[in-house]
Amino acid sequence: MSLAKTTPILRIFDEAKAKEFYVDFLGFQVDWEHRFQPGMPLYCQVSRDHCVLHLSEHHGDCTPGAAMRIEADDLDGLQAELLGKDYQYARPGIEDMPWGSRDMSINDPFGNRLTFTKTMTP
Repeated sequence: MSLAKTTPILRIFDEAKAKEFYVDFLGFQVDWEHRFQPGMPLYCQVSRDHCVLHLSEHHGDCTPGAAMRIEADDLDGLQAELLGKDYQYARPGIEDMPWGSRDMSINDPFGNRLTFTKTMTP
């Protein structure tokens, strides 16, 4: 028996703000979108490299305020990319953590915290 990868579901409230943050700022792509009918809440998948997230406007799917850690192999490069986009709502910094990682935390417009992390080598 083995376990496989996880796919977090993050609560969103505004499709345009979600795409501005996840696609335009963080560089994810929209893989697919689903609505039961036009005008109904959005459920979609976004991805960047091996990181896959589901975003949901559906009440009851999840609660805003989630926190997650996403491994990044070039944290400094990611920070430079994000700072170069001049996103008015976030200017992420990198912090050396006492448990041996370098972390860059960013809150999305819905109160979810994404922490991009790289383990420091001794």
